[in-house]
Amino acid sequence: MPPSSTLATAFAAPPRRKLPIGIQTFSEIIGEGHYYVDKSGFAIRLANEGKYYFLSRPRRFGKSLFLDTLREMFEGNQALFKGLVAETGWDWSQTYPVIRISLGDGVLKTRTELNQRIGEILLDNQRRLGVVCTHQSLGGQLSELIAQAHQKTGQRAVVLIDEYDKPILDNIEHSAAALEMREGLKNLYSVLKGSDEHLKFVFLTGVSKFSKVSLFSGLNNLTDITLDERYSAICGYTDADVDSVFAPELPGLDREQIRQWYNGYNWLGTPVYNPFGLLQLFRTRQIRPHWFETGTPTFLIKLLQQRQQFTPDLSRIVASEALLSTFDVDNIPVEALMFQAGYLTIAEVWQVPGQMELTLKYPNLEVQSALNNSLLQSLTGSLAGPGQHLSKLYKLLAKPDFAGLKALFHAFYASIANDWYRKNELSHFEGYYASIFYSYFAALGLDIQLEEATNVGRIDMTVLFNGQVFLFEFKVVELNPAGKALQQIKDMRYFEKFMSRGEPVHLIGVEFSKASRNIVGFEVETLQIS
Repeated sequence: MPPSSTLATAFAAPPRRKLPIGIQTFSEIIGEGHYYVDKSGFAIRLANEGKYYFLSRPRRFGKSLFLDTLREMFEGNQALFKGLVAETGWDWSQTYPVIRISLGDGVLKTRTELNQRIGEILLDNQRRLGVVCTHQSLGGQLSELIAQAHQKTGQRAVVLIDEYDKPILDNIEHSAAALEMREGLKNLYSVLKGSDEHLKFVFLTGVSKFSKVSLFSGLNNLTDITLDERYSAICGYTDADVDSVFAPELPGLDREQIRQWYNGYNWLGTPVYNPFGLLQLFRTRQIRPHWFETGTPTFLIKLLQQRQQFTPDLSRIVASEALLSTFDVDNIPVEALMFQAGYLTIAEVWQVPGQMELTLKYPNLEVQSALNNSLLQSLTGSLAGPGQHLSKLYKLLAKPDFAGLKALFHAFYASIANDWYRKNELSHFEGYYASIFYSYFAALGLDIQLEEATNVGRIDMTVLFNGQVFLFEFKVVELNPAGKALQQIKDMRYFEKFMSRGEPVHLIGVEFSKASRNIVGFEVETLQIS
């Protein structure tokens, strides 16, 4: 028998490595000993099966790193892939000239700035590849660059375009500037189809998916792998990746809590974690909205407010595949924007020949909590108000203290300025108040079910928390008799569905008044179920 110390060494967890936070360079990650989740198998499949590809993924999901991995493979840097799928699965006997175009740096505000930046990028590629282009137009320069790279090396060129849509998205609130950016990029991308004989492989990535008609005129041969289940995990980390690659980081953290807060992004296949958020968790050892905090969706919040979105519906939107792909400067469906930006993901799929219908949801508690916190600030017209109430709400719910809950909700409805109502009159008074009520609970990251179906009807809101069940029904007193909300829960016996849990079930009727703009009824009845 070996000594116990030898056994301990044999079964010890692998050593911790550097966290590749914000690093988009494949050679740096490999060469300096960072954690790396092998995506080279996806790259091999793409190269073997097709030629022109498009991928949409939210920000900070590893798109740039994947493109850099492709670059290293096509340029033949085999030493970097030791131990990875590509080491033995890729043909290293051939190398190809790679043209890399990234529009992710800086913020461009005018067409002139865009043209200047594209010109600089094309010039950098000429110098790196050792060719000289003489055409004056940007499209002509790209076409000439592709052809000369082929002629000089004897191998067709690879074109990798990263953040293809960022100049448009940076100006999305100013439609005239956004349209100018779109036309400038359209002129550039349209030359790719005419360069087909000189191209080996083309890959474009971005956050949004603009229609082919508006941005890729003529480039109708792009294969969109955004909703291809085989590539759902092409960017991001899977559960298996977390348990294997990042095993040294897990001790001391609640594995199930990590899963609930950060996993769940789904593109019809394996769900994944956002890399940036997960790596920040491992760095700070704190559950926080790490990814969300890197880019608060101001434009999205404004759009939801303008369109009077009933916020509880955000966690159960139903949309067609075509609608999620419909995005342009002058046509921005909320569903498409939220899905493409990563604030909603796929929950369920219903499919018949020729048509796919998708039910969307929040990907995880990070997005649910942080987005609803931002929505509360918009709904109430206050940046500080919601934050002051959230910790109190959690403590009162944990007890539970229903008198305190009633007083707290009364206080934050009363804190909304009258002028705010006049500026933000929603079509349904009950919907506005229910939106605020819901968003407070959602901002806490609680397990919330909306309009939970029973055999006799639907409950407005169910909250499962701290070994207890809270059933909420909302009514407007001007439209219903006093006490109707609680009575409906009892009459419809909504609670029966939860009796098998063996937990206390609280029936809560919440009544709003349009006249007083506040809660006027908050009745509670608790069933002790054993």
